[in-house]
Amino acid sequence: MTDRPRKNCLGPLERIPTNSWDSHMHVIDPVNYPLAKDAQYVPKQHLLSEALKFESTVRIRNIVLVQPSIYDYDNSCMLDALRLLGPQRARAVVAFDPNTTTLSTLQEWHSIGVRGVRVNLHSVGKSMDASQLDIILHRYADMIRPLNWVLQLHVSIAATTALEKIVPQLGVRVCLDHFARPVLPENVSPHSTTSNPYLLPGFKSLVNLLEQKDTFVKMSAPYRISKETDLCDLEPVAKELLRVAGRTRIVFATDWPHTRFEGLDISSFMEKVLEWCGEDEALIERLFRSNAEDLWDVRA
Repeated sequence: MTDRPRKNCLGPLERIPTNSWDSHMHVIDPVNYPLAKDAQYVPKQHLLSEALKFESTVRIRNIVLVQPSIYDYDNSCMLDALRLLGPQRARAVVAFDPNTTTLSTLQEWHSIGVRGVRVNLHSVGKSMDASQLDIILHRYADMIRPLNWVLQLHVSIAATTALEKIVPQLGVRVCLDHFARPVLPENVSPHSTTSNPYLLPGFKSLVNLLEQKDTFVKMSAPYRISKETDLCDLEPVAKELLRVAGRTRIVFATDWPHTRFEGLDISSFMEKVLEWCGEDEALIERLFRSNAEDLWDVRA
């Protein structure tokens, strides 16, 4: 009888569970799907075929397509990609104007695998006070609640103070992009073990949201947050998020094709995430698969 290989003998990415989910990536085609007139940047083509090739290299099968800000409310590029993939292996998060979008449109999108709407303030440099945020999030929540969709937010961590009070009233699940965009300290020592994430503005509110059980956080896009190549400044945040909600409401995502950071190798980040999980294979399974299945309404 041949012994099964020990887990610590596996290559780093071989620990990624079968049927894992990438909970945040984009398909972009400015040639065939024109960008919004006020797009903040003009990326290259990043087609579905390239996305699937990339995902295979990091051992991920299932993906969540997210509407990028450069397409504003025109979801055509993403929805066409979703139709090609089918709901068995893909979900999508759209953007829409709550003042003009009808329930019948949302129901049509739901039938092909859409499971959320994205409110993206950070990418376009917008900010709202607590009152404005309360009004707009309730408006979206009222529209998506009948479909059990996710309200995905790309906002600064400063918004978590207001979200602590708003989210429990919404009656929908909320998902925060990219570690909830914490502002990390400068010049963290690579060997420091004393960093306390609770000293970061907004972090306590973020944890309170996670403990309220309606909020998820994406472990994604460290290059948009960290100031250190080895992510030592981000590590205390990541480990505490995993401790608080890693088995329930933290999901992994690649943020492919890393817009405005194109060409980087995300595998080193994935290896770091596995390192943060230690030898806890159950945590790894939840982070890369089961939490996403819960969030994106994936039926067995």
